[in-house]
Amino acid sequence: MSFYDITVKDRMGEDVSLGDYKGKVLLVVNTATGCGFTPQYAGLQKLYDSYKDKGFEILDFPCNQFANQAPGSIEEIQSFCTLNYGTTFPRFAKIDVNGRNASELYKFLKKEKKGTMGSSIKWNFTKFLIDREGNVVKRFASADTPESIEKDIVALL
Repeated sequence: MSFYDITVKDRMGEDVSLGDYKGKVLLVVNTATGCGFTPQYAGLQKLYDSYKDKGFEILDFPCNQFANQAPGSIEEIQSFCTLNYGTTFPRFAKIDVNGRNASELYKFLKKEKKGTMGSSIKWNFTKFLIDREGNVVKRFASADTPESIEKDIVALL
């Protein structure tokens, strides 16, 4: 299975093939609205604004698995992010990133790039950088700010 063979649900519950993103550099992020890292949304939006016209996309996957920090509905999360951080990048349905109900996407990402805790996602705002061919190039920890990973994104663009 390749990255592009995976299907996810958009925030309206509709199927989206990740094949729709072929040829783009992607940053896949599990997010939460009530986390100490939530202000990273501002940096993510800045990256998106800077590079979306060069073939860069951010794929936002809200996840409530870490200290119940994304408890709202997807509509509430969307509203929070657009009102507080002006986000315009694609946001998808809430998912699990660890455990028995982990999404196929995160099973794939964790298999491709392990982190400091092995394959498990440690916390919100773990980031995966995908190149234009669908290869998982790098995994970044929650504390890695959008600003600190910009050079890695630019190198793939």
